[in-house]
Amino acid sequence: MVGPSHKGMKFLFIPVSSAEGIGEYMRSLIIADAIADRWPQAQIRFILHRDAPYASACRYPTALLDETPTKRVAAVNQIVSDYRPDVVIFDASGRKTQLQHAKRCGAKVIFISQHRRKRSRGLKWQRLRVTDSHWVVQPKFFIGDISWLERLKLRWLRKPEPITVGPVFSSPQPSRQQQLLSQYNLRANNFWLFNAGSGGHQVAGKLVADTFTKAAAGVYQQTGMPCVMVFGANYRQALPQYPGVVAVADIDNVSFISLLAAAASAVLAGGDTLLQALALHIPTVAVPVAKDQHARINSCAAQHLCLKAEFDTSLMINCAIALREPEMQKQLKQQMSSQGLSNGLDVVMAQLEALLR
Repeated sequence: MVGPSHKGMKFLFIPVSSAEGIGEYMRSLIIADAIADRWPQAQIRFILHRDAPYASACRYPTALLDETPTKRVAAVNQIVSDYRPDVVIFDASGRKTQLQHAKRCGAKVIFISQHRRKRSRGLKWQRLRVTDSHWVVQPKFFIGDISWLERLKLRWLRKPEPITVGPVFSSPQPSRQQQLLSQYNLRANNFWLFNAGSGGHQVAGKLVADTFTKAAAGVYQQTGMPCVMVFGANYRQALPQYPGVVAVADIDNVSFISLLAAAASAVLAGGDTLLQALALHIPTVAVPVAKDQHARINSCAAQHLCLKAEFDTSLMINCAIALREPEMQKQLKQQMSSQGLSNGLDVVMAQLEALLR
């Protein structure tokens, strides 16, 4: 199927995609970029929901569907039949019939899960039979171990256990970091980074990003330290302007990570960016803005890896001020170092190498 030189390999990415979230797409894009860098002659394609704001901007050939790909079984299977990929990566997406069809077409099937319920779905009998590798993009301390029954099923089917890879992100680039610091008139370790996720989330009818921006303005007023607010690709309003707050519409993951690595502290939603900040040892206030984020933030806060603030401007400001206490900074950084979190992209690429060997 794949020659030893890996020339002309075909990869198909099928992330969950919608008008609101962006995490699965961003993760798939990061992995796709790493593949393109490792194997320049590889062919890469995506299947996305056409209403996702980032769909038309994807830098790889993309098939656009009227719904998230999981709901369009026949359309996805037809694309697989026509494209004949060597590897299909289902990022938190896919019905069992789609995984089965990809396998029948000769592809290596990879499933990515990001929480316990999704991991359990990937460990069901009929999915297990056709899955070549299962990557879990959460830290071990948060997601915990698989059950004895799941381990027994894996043994019966002679399948490997899911691989806990942790957060997946682009590595900071010093040259890009310096460009960004100069562009926004910032000094390393002397600014806050705020981000509420993709920019499309709402709580009680309010855009989450707007509340984060007001909190950033309040933090600047009380600390005098500039704040960078990254709004995200799904934010569709004019960017609000406040003294001391640098408003950034959207940046790629390399730029975001490069800025995050240079920040003194961060105020973030509880999605992938929180885990990226922890892996970079950035003291962080985490704010749940989606129902699946509460458990992750509670677990990280219980481990003394971050501080938790509820979705309220005043509470976010107060928690951010507490974060800057020297003793708090020291405690959080010690705990982040002790967990051994790192960039899961290295693990992902090693797994791909082994799978295609």
